[in-house]
Amino acid sequence: MKPGLEPAIEEFNKTILGFYKRYGRSFPWRYHGKSDPWGVIVSEFMLQQTQTHRVIPYWERWMKLWPGPSDLAAASLENVLREWNGLGYNRRAKKLHDCAREIAVEHKGVAPKTPDELILLPGIGAYTAGAVACFAWGYPAVFIETNIRAVFIHFFFKDKTGINDKELLPILEMALDRKDPKTWYWALMDYGAELKKITKNPGRKSAHYYRQSRFKGSFRQVRGELIRALSGNGPQHAGVLQENIMKKLPDASGETIYQALGILEKESLVAEENGIYRIK
Repeated sequence: MKPGLEPAIEEFNKTILGFYKRYGRSFPWRYHGKSDPWGVIVSEFMLQQTQTHRVIPYWERWMKLWPGPSDLAAASLENVLREWNGLGYNRRAKKLHDCAREIAVEHKGVAPKTPDELILLPGIGAYTAGAVACFAWGYPAVFIETNIRAVFIHFFFKDKTGINDKELLPILEMALDRKDPKTWYWALMDYGAELKKITKNPGRKSAHYYRQSRFKGSFRQVRGELIRALSGNGPQHAGVLQENIMKKLPDASGETIYQALGILEKESLVAEENGIYRIK
């Protein structure tokens, strides 16, 4: 940490919060009063690698169907994946389902309050643990994601590349509004989202930056179509399933389809018996 950074931090905070007061976004999972921890958890799972405008209708529908962890825990994985259809990365749906079950059984239906407790739940890593603790409980956690990373690089590392998150975290901690961390992080995320629209994404200078691979024609697309077929139409014989997938994806080979099925089995998303595949 460079000495004398405090004045720059103070000015930085004013800029970020000033922007938020004028242009801050509004989402149904953001609460300015008492937060719904479960709603926050659902939003964080859905927002991973997915744009916010796509998440809104899914989140609203899920919260009507399964307003609490116990509700989702009681649902079948097949129904969960069917409702998830279109969000991509179906493993997230499985992990959210597992997470709901653990909260329902081990925590009596109430989400833990601290990052150290939250990170022990299925599908929750360091960022999600910090974000849920902050947005659900007002816990002053220090965490980083793509928009936050872009903001700090833009302001404090203009002339540097290959920036590691370890260099950013001390400044994040110094800038953190411990009295109202929820609003502070919302402001950072909204500023970062706008920043990417008006300038070349500063996050590209991060050592952690990677470009998401193309979805169309990818192995991920084959996986997604398999889950869509099985959750939408029920159990199917391997040959029928392969035929249906190849009608939708003419470039997919039988070998690729069986390889994807094997991986889905290992991930406990799909089960097979006597050549019949189904959602597990």
